[in-house]
Amino acid sequence: MLECANGAFLLGPMNADLEKLVRLHHLEVELGRVEADLHDLPRLRGALDERVAAERARFDAARAAAETSARTRKEHERAVQDLEAKRSKYNGQLMEVKTNKEYTAMLHEIEAVEREIRAREDLVLEEMEKAEGLAQDVKREEAAFKAVEQGASTERAELDARESKLSAEAARLRSERDVVLASVPEDARTLYQRVAKLRGTGVAEARDGECQTCHMKLRLQVWVELRQNETLLQCDSCSRILFYEPPPPSVVVEP
Repeated sequence: MLECANGAFLLGPMNADLEKLVRLHHLEVELGRVEADLHDLPRLRGALDERVAAERARFDAARAAAETSARTRKEHERAVQDLEAKRSKYNGQLMEVKTNKEYTAMLHEIEAVEREIRAREDLVLEEMEKAEGLAQDVKREEAAFKAVEQGASTERAELDARESKLSAEAARLRSERDVVLASVPEDARTLYQRVAKLRGTGVAEARDGECQTCHMKLRLQVWVELRQNETLLQCDSCSRILFYEPPPPSVVVEP
């Protein structure tokens, strides 16, 4: 009986070399899965960083909008102060004019300045009204950013732990694979490695008279001989080394 890497068992007697090759196949399949998971970790970390960066960008944008509004309001307030100073100046000059024409012209100047003051004051009020909503936006985006950042910190720790576990598992599988590979006779090892290099895998299970990897029907003679698991047989179609795993015995439940 042979225990596979995935926890399943091959039942019944089997050629010793074939048994080792099947074990080697399962180890390499499992190693490939673990290595694929390891190679995927940088992508997961990158996606995590992008999510944090996107949330940070929204937070920064909200702060920038609030800061821009505050600067704009101050600019309008300074403009109001400058205009009020100009109006005071014009009011002082109004007392010094000599003719009605000059007096009327000065009144027009003062009225124009007052209109501009009112327009600027309206803009100040608009920015003040916007400020409350913008402050709420900043508070909301800050909370969202901190939540995402905290979650990302937890996820990074989980990814680090996962990487450590996968690395240890990969090292174990490589070591076990190398031991099994070294125990395979040279002829069988060479055949296995040549087929694996050509086809991606060197071994394939046969079931119901068919290769389960390339799905081609086996010749009857090959299928009959294969079920004995006593020699190395190759699929006529894909060249993989075939093995047969008998179904588990039926269990009859007595009434």
